[in-house]
Amino acid sequence: MNSRLKKILLLLLAAALLAGSGRVQTSLNQSRQELNLTQASPLKNAPPLLAFTTVALGGFRGLISNFLWIRANDLQQAGKYFEMVQLASWITDLEPHFEQVWFFQAWNMAWNISVNFKDFSDRWRWVERGIELLRDNGLVYNPNSVLLYQQLSWIFQSKMGQNMDDANQYYKLQWAGEMTPFFGPNGTNFDELIDPQTAEARARADLFRNKYKMDPVFAKKVDAEWGPLDWRLPEASAIYWAALGLEKAAENPGKVVKQSDLTTLRRSIYQSMLQAVYHGRLVINPFDQKPDVYPDLDLIPKLNDAYETMYAEEPDPGQKDSLRNAQRNFLRDAVYFLYEADRLAEAAKWFHYLSVKFPGLPLLDTDTNSLPSQITLDQYAIARVQGDIGETDQNRITAAVEGLLAQAYYQLAIGQDDRYAGFKLLAGKIYARYQSVTAYPGGQQRIGLPPFADIDRRVLNQILDPKQGIPFAARAVLRTQLQLPPETVATNGAPATITSTNAAETVDTNTANSVAK
Repeated sequence: MNSRLKKILLLLLAAALLAGSGRVQTSLNQSRQELNLTQASPLKNAPPLLAFTTVALGGFRGLISNFLWIRANDLQQAGKYFEMVQLASWITDLEPHFEQVWFFQAWNMAWNISVNFKDFSDRWRWVERGIELLRDNGLVYNPNSVLLYQQLSWIFQSKMGQNMDDANQYYKLQWAGEMTPFFGPNGTNFDELIDPQTAEARARADLFRNKYKMDPVFAKKVDAEWGPLDWRLPEASAIYWAALGLEKAAENPGKVVKQSDLTTLRRSIYQSMLQAVYHGRLVINPFDQKPDVYPDLDLIPKLNDAYETMYAEEPDPGQKDSLRNAQRNFLRDAVYFLYEADRLAEAAKWFHYLSVKFPGLPLLDTDTNSLPSQITLDQYAIARVQGDIGETDQNRITAAVEGLLAQAYYQLAIGQDDRYAGFKLLAGKIYARYQSVTAYPGGQQRIGLPPFADIDRRVLNQILDPKQGIPFAARAVLRTQLQLPPETVATNGAPATITSTNAAETVDTNTANSVAK
């Protein structure tokens, strides 16, 4: 056999072996994936540089990324967070399936780097960058990573939803501005996102899916199970991503997932619901267009059911006790919030539920005699306020009553009629109780307050004062609501005052006596 023929045969043999090894490698990759023996599945739709790097470096990728990871940890210990960003970016390029690096890098941006800036807009850019890193990159290469869903939900729940960062209100405003075009002024518009009928609506739906990586069908499902939620606020997004993480885990039972990670996702949902009860309703002031958040009391039944479910699923006795204590604290606040909003029938219902559920525990932490059998709903609500202002301090009680009345009129001006009624009722109850506990046995006042009508009138005059009160448009609405004459100015240039109005309600002796009992 001549040398030329020999070379041809060897080349043909090499080609056959190479083709055969490729087929075997494909089968091996499929088997490893099915048996969950690898985390590094082939990249799909990766940028050319990333795809080339992962192939060219082969097994050396792990060694290089380990070295960079050690260096990143050293920088963290030294507080050099900005330098860590570039290293973490290199690590994710080398090992895009290394989910801990995506987790670590997003956490570093949202928490460590953001707080280095005083300007809230600069902080927000880094918080949003952390969200985008997980949502737009990390989950692309790790679509079933419970850890990444957990961290994404945590940024919305803790960084944006809670008040741990003094820029949290700014974050809420920015996120509400981004979500309002999709969900409308009430934060509940799903149908147009799911089935857009116009070109403009289709463009919005595409933007929602492509930029924010959210599925409106799944969002509507989440809202039906855990809501209704205001999707302009971060709590709804926190619940969305946690719920999606749980669904991905259920869809991939072969993937090894720690039970503790699933528990963390569930708790993120429950904790976000708790935050939504406290401040999950966005209200835009119609006069200055500034947003404010209010309690979402409609979520109380679902959150209580969630606590019961969580308690039943928790295997650790110590955690069960913590859950019961958290549920009790939530119910105490829920009763007070309902009372404050003048939803007295619901407040009474949950007060009874709380009394039956925890009959041997005091309702007030500062009063061991405040067992459910020893205190009424009225007394409990009043004590919640007086716990902060003192029992018989005349000046502080007066300030508290005036503050409640001012808040009542503000709520009425912006259209929150139920909260107006609740604050007005609570101011009257606080006044009546003070008058009762500071009176001599014969009823004569020792250090009594001015008549309730006088206090009410003084507060209302201050609010309606053009020089120091609320804006003109708000004053006009308030006068209409209270059936007061239009605003006029006295001849000496001073604003006219209200001398008599049915808005300044009085508190009769029967009310005072009933509160004191």
